[in-house]
Amino acid sequence: MKVLLVANVLPPKDLSGAGEQVLQLAWGLREAGCEVEVLGRDRCGRNVSKRAFPWRARSAVRRMVREWRPDVVQVHESDGGLVIHDLARLDGASRPLLVALQQVSYVRERQAVRPLVDHDQADETVARPVRSELLFRALRTPVHIALGRLTARRSDLRLAPSRATALEIEQDYGVEGVRVVPNVTGAPLDAETGESKKAAARKEPAVGEPYLLAVGRLRIRKGMEVLLQALARARDRGHRLRLVVAGDGERREALEVVCERLGLGASVHWAGRCSRAEAARLRRRAAALIVPSTYEGMPLVILEAMSDGVPVIASAVSGIPEVVIDGQTGWLVPPERSTALAGALIEAVSDPDAARVRGEAGRQRLDQRFRPHHAARHWFEAVSSAGFPLSTMWENPRG
Repeated sequence: MKVLLVANVLPPKDLSGAGEQVLQLAWGLREAGCEVEVLGRDRCGRNVSKRAFPWRARSAVRRMVREWRPDVVQVHESDGGLVIHDLARLDGASRPLLVALQQVSYVRERQAVRPLVDHDQADETVARPVRSELLFRALRTPVHIALGRLTARRSDLRLAPSRATALEIEQDYGVEGVRVVPNVTGAPLDAETGESKKAAARKEPAVGEPYLLAVGRLRIRKGMEVLLQALARARDRGHRLRLVVAGDGERREALEVVCERLGLGASVHWAGRCSRAEAARLRRRAAALIVPSTYEGMPLVILEAMSDGVPVIASAVSGIPEVVIDGQTGWLVPPERSTALAGALIEAVSDPDAARVRGEAGRQRLDQRFRPHHAARHWFEAVSSAGFPLSTMWENPRG
C-alpha cells in the first residue's frame, strides 16, 4: 500500500508536536510494510512559508498523485483543506482514499484565547491575552476553522488523536464517525550530536535540588500563570520548589513580571527555546513534568515524559485523561486551580520514590498503548472501516 502524508510543519526544521506525529506514524506504517512518502514545505518549492503552504501544496500533491499513484493521501490539521478539496473532485482509479488527521478543533483553540482565572482565588483573573493572541483569535482562527471544516467534510475518513478531540471535531465541524489514532512516541527519528549535547548542557540549571519542568510555547491556554500561583502557594506552605521552563512565546515577558511580583525569581529558571535534544535532557533529570493547560489535543510532551519514566502532573482536560491515569501514572488536577496543583507539586517532590513508581507505571502504559505500531494498527482499522479489507492491509500492506 502506498501512503502519502501531507504536512505543513515537520521536524527538525519545525518544533511541532503535530509534525512529530506525522513522522511517528510514517515510521509505524513503514514498519508494517507500507510505502510512505511525506510531503512538507520543502517539496512545494523554494522558501515556501507556513502561510503559503495550504495553497502551494495543491500542485505538489496533484503531481505526486499523478506520478506516484498513492492508495491513500492523508493531510494533517486544517492546512490540508484545499488539497482535500482538489482531490475529492477526482473520479475512478485516479482518486486515492482521502484521510484527515486533525490534532485539535480550532473552534476550541479560539475559545481558549480568553482570560485565565484561578478558581482557588475566588475566580481571580490572573492573566489576559496579549495583543498577538487577540490578533490570532480575531484574524487567524476564522481561517483555520473554515479550512478545518472543509478538511473534515470533504475527507473520506476523519481521524483524531483522542476520543475527546474526536467528539470536538464532530460537534464543531458538523461531521460524524471520527476515528481515533492516538499520538505515539518511540520511533528513532534522530540522534543527539555532540554539539547538541553541549547546547543542551548550557540550558540546564545548576545541579542541586530536584526541579519541576514545563515544556512548550508560552501562550495563555498553557496555564503558566496558574502554575506560578501554585508555586507561590507551595512556598507559603513551607515548600520552596524549583521550576524550569523550556520554551518561549508571546507571554514570556508577562510571565517574568508575574514571577517577580510573586517573589519567585530565584525559583524559576527560563531555559528559553529548546531543541528536542535539549528538552529531552532537561526532562530526564526532572522530578516531574507539569502540563497546567486549559486546552490541549494529546500533548506529545506527556508521551515523551512517560517514555522516560518521568511522572506527569497535568490538567484533566481534552485528551490528557486518556493517557495519564490519576494516582497510577501521574497526577490529574482540575484546570485553573492553583491549590490543587500546588498539592500535586508538593507530593511529587516530597516523595520521590512514590513519584518514580508512577513514572515507571507511565512507561509501562506507554509501551502497552502509545508506540508507533499501536498507531499503525489503529490507522489500519480506521482505513478498513472506509472500505479497505483489514486482513489484506495488515498482513500484506503492500498488496
